[in-house]
Amino acid sequence: MAVVNDAVAVAASAVTALVGHRAAEWDRAGRLPTEVVRKLGAAGQLAPQIPTRYGGPGWSSADTGEFTAHVGSLCSSVRSVMTSQGMAAWAVERLAGPAQAAELLPRLATGDTAAVAFSEPQAGSDLSAVTTTVAVDGDSLLLTGRKVWVTAADHADLFLVLARLGEGGAVVVVPRGAPGVRVRRMADPLGCRAAGHAEVRFDAVRLPAGSLLGDGGQSLSLLATTALTYGRISVAWGCVGILRACVAAAGEHAGLRHQFGRPLGRHQLVARHLAELWAAEQVATRVCEHASRCWDDGSTDLVTATVLAKYVSAGQAVRGAAAAVQVLASAGAQDGHPVARAYRDAKLMEIIEGSTEMCQLLLADHVLSRW
Repeated sequence: MAVVNDAVAVAASAVTALVGHRAAEWDRAGRLPTEVVRKLGAAGQLAPQIPTRYGGPGWSSADTGEFTAHVGSLCSSVRSVMTSQGMAAWAVERLAGPAQAAELLPRLATGDTAAVAFSEPQAGSDLSAVTTTVAVDGDSLLLTGRKVWVTAADHADLFLVLARLGEGGAVVVVPRGAPGVRVRRMADPLGCRAAGHAEVRFDAVRLPAGSLLGDGGQSLSLLATTALTYGRISVAWGCVGILRACVAAAGEHAGLRHQFGRPLGRHQLVARHLAELWAAEQVATRVCEHASRCWDDGSTDLVTATVLAKYVSAGQAVRGAAAAVQVLASAGAQDGHPVARAYRDAKLMEIIEGSTEMCQLLLADHVLSRW
């Protein structure tokens, strides 16, 4: 980890002790132990950016980012649950009324787990195509729809659901135990296998009118961008963690293993992989640091900076993980090995929270808007 404040260092040590060498076991089993998620939640470590006035740690984006990278270097599935919780908390902070925020954020800061349910079978990159609906029915709401790829759904106490409300959109807070909510775990996803991805159905779920975040009626794109901005910077820092794990594994292997009478890393073609891998980690770190500075400074460049961070870091993680597997060769091709897990996890990072192609389009729009 880079230099951070004492609270972050203490939290990082606690997570290291909690995860230990269990990430491979969790990955193969496809499930995080419930007690691990609960311990992280109770310690305020799933969404450490929640302000202190709501009972959270109130960390800056820079500190939250370094902590996220550390967790990502240990287990991307745990980091994915953190991203989900952070997105939910950020959406509440930005969209909820004062009374809602005062009720929901302390719960998310100290134990309750939330999942953000946005994507649908026909609405992934194009969230304007969502078909899930919420309607006012007397003094209550009626929610109907189906969501897929809901990260952390397996552990969620609450779902934040993107839905159509009349001509606009809304985010609806749904308790897991509400009648009509059905959760079905996804089997064997490519990456972050233990993060609790699931399909969630909402079959005429009746909810109190106060379940809408804010007044509802906002544009679907605005609602999605609000949550995705946090998700993108969290994923980007998680990719920094993936790269750091790959640098450590590849560097150790190349320094200790001998081939043709000298350390593997002293062979020029292998040394090239190590150099490029370390450069990838440095580039990803710097672009994430820039995005976090924009976040902490309230910069108008925040949205573009987070898209850039996610785009660059995910691409570097994919290439870096591939290089690490190449350096370790058969040793890194075993299921459960950190670089084998990184290879799968990194590829998923090029898809979630805005695919590489969507990021490219957004960045191109940024360029065109300046001329």
